[in-house]
Amino acid sequence: MVRHGMTNRRIAALRRTTLDAVKFHLENIREKLGLPTRHAMRQWDGLPRHLNHRRNPVPANSAATVALGHIGQVSHAVKDIEKAVAFFRDTLGLKHLYTFGQLAFFDCDGTRLFVDALPEAQGMGHSVLYFTVPDIHAATAALRAKGVAFQGEPHLIHRHEDGTEEWMSFFTDPEGNTLALIAQVKP
Repeated sequence: MVRHGMTNRRIAALRRTTLDAVKFHLENIREKLGLPTRHAMRQWDGLPRHLNHRRNPVPANSAATVALGHIGQVSHAVKDIEKAVAFFRDTLGLKHLYTFGQLAFFDCDGTRLFVDALPEAQGMGHSVLYFTVPDIHAATAALRAKGVAFQGEPHLIHRHEDGTEEWMSFFTDPEGNTLALIAQVKP
C-alpha cells in the first residue's frame, strides 16, 4: 500500500486497524529492509539480491513443474448481491454472465469475476480487483461522472526501464471495497 502511494491513515482505514498499528508495522518493515526513509520504501523494487528467499528449493532434477496461465477468475465478497450486480453491470459496464442465488458472474475481457454475497463480508479480507484501461484519466473521469467515489487522482506507480509508465487509480464499490484502474502508458 505504501508502494501505491497510500497514506498511513488510508492504510489504517482499508486494513481496519489503528493508525498507531500501521506506523508500528511500517517502521518495522523499513528497518528490516534496511531502508532509510518511507520514500525509499515506496521506491523499493523487491527482495534484496543477496536474500535466499527459497526456503525449500525444488531440486534441479525435479519432474514437477508448474506453468501458470492467465487469471481465470477472481472472487469478490459483498453483502448485497443486487447492489453488486447493478454496480458491476450498469456502472462499470462489465458483461453480466449470470446470477445464481447469491452468486453472480461477470466477464472481464476473458477473466471471470465471481461475486459472492456473504452476510459477514464487511470486514473480511479481500483482493483488490485491478481493471486495465487504455486511458486511465478518461476512465476515471467517466466513472466519476457516474457517481463512483475515487480515493484520489490517477497516479504514477512505476516507470519501467523502457520508459513505460504504470498508472493506478483507486475507487470503492457501494460497500466500501477497494477496486482499481490500471494502465500502461508507452513513452
